[in-house]
Amino acid sequence: MAKLLEKVIKDAMEDNKYSFGAKEVIGSLKNSKLIILSESVPQNILQKILETVKNSKVPTLNFRGSSVALGRLCGTQFRISAISLKNLSETNLKSILKEAEQENQQ
Repeated sequence: MAKLLEKVIKDAMEDNKYSFGAKEVIGSLKNSKLIILSESVPQNILQKILETVKNSKVPTLNFRGSSVALGRLCGTQFRISAISLKNLSETNLKSILKEAEQENQQ
């Protein structure tokens, strides 16, 4: 999953089709295709994001890594606890979610 996820994130960064940070992610849910949450999201913010996501039915992905690792994956020098992707194709979305589901079952 890491390769596909990395490619999708880099494509979104190049096309400027992303939002990161909890407030920005919540504000951009209408246009989002996928929300990625790091393991280090504070519990109160995580609950707020999940409640908002549930109403909008945008899929979420729990990134297996810290906000530092997610930030590095995004090519930034700072932590990113949550990111929303806006230009994700349905094929890539289904592949990422399927691989994440398989990882969770192992």
